[in-house]
Amino acid sequence: MAKLVLDLHDIYNRSGEIDRALREVIDEAIAKRIDVVEIIPGKGSGQLKKRVLRFLQQKEIKALYHRIDKDSKNFGRLFVHFKHKRGQKK
Repeated sequence: MAKLVLDLHDIYNRSGEIDRALREVIDEAIAKRIDVVEIIPGKGSGQLKKRVLRFLQQKEIKALYHRIDKDSKNFGRLFVHFKHKRGQKK
């Protein structure tokens, strides 16, 4: 199973870059037909994770992926799952 990883530790305090990085990794997953994107906001105060979840809940973003799983063993990690339609090559 193909997977992309986005670690937000380096840009956690640069708000515009967070949204851009999230959008880029989602676009890449769709273009390359990747099944899962692992997003690592880290544990911290939980604010970055909430921000990531808010970003993912936006209507136009939500339409692009299938579901989100929170890692039960690691609070600082999310998995975004994609379902690609057959024959949907770009």
